Amino acid sequence: MSVTGIDLGSRTIKIIEMDGQQIVHHGLYDTVSFYRNCGIIAGGEMTVDLAGLGFKQGRVIATGYGKINVKIAGAQQIPEIQAHVFGALWQSGLKDFTLLDIGGQDTKVVQVREGQMVDFMTNDRCAASSGRYLENMASVLGISLEELSSFSEEAVELNATCAIFGETELIARIVEGHPVSHLAAGVNYSLYRRVSIMLKRLQSKSIILAGGGALNSALARIIARETGSEIYQLSQPQFNGAIGCCARA
Repeated sequence: MSVTGIDLGSRTIKIIEMDGQQIVHHGLYDTVSFYRNCGIIAGGEMTVDLAGLGFKQGRVIATGYGKINVKIAGAQQIPEIQAHVFGALWQSGLKDFTLLDIGGQDTKVVQVREGQMVDFMTNDRCAASSGRYLENMASVLGISLEELSSFSEEAVELNATCAIFGETELIARIVEGHPVSHLAAGVNYSLYRRVSIMLKRLQSKSIILAGGGALNSALARIIARETGSEIYQLSQPQFNGAIGCCARA
């Protein structure tokens, strides 16, 4: 029997359909467009036309930032961190690791031992340690997220701890004449510094990267260099929460 996992992220909606241990269908949707076009909200619940999106109308398990505000009708709800841990276990095959999940508006660090979550920390009060921060800073630099993720050397120091002040500081560094490559490396290092305290407190020999931030290869290199840990990049980092929903079933 197939199971569909839905991760209601702040920026994107991720949907995975699994049959046994095999992923048979997946979809990634802009959150606002998804809520407007893919379902009907009534009585505090949202009915999603999964068949219209190409998914089977079987068992559905939902998680994510958005489930706080929108409940998927007929879906079982599970905690977001639990879903991400199950996803990381399923995708990596590891049992002992620290999971770093960089989402659109928050960051989660979870320590796992013998396949069980033993501790976690989150930073959900400021966008400065999230994927949205990377999006905004790439926009200021006039480059794509893909290009931003290329640079990790000769980083310009950026010290602002607020996303808004961070943009102002970056503009000041641009005016000073620093090359884009050094500025982009500085952005990536500044994100690492914001999550480094959580990584140090919940340290492991293996760090698994998940969420949209896991697509930033420069960040992965910086974390490996600064922590000495082995970095595992999942094959489907953005879909990790949705995969975890299915893996838990």
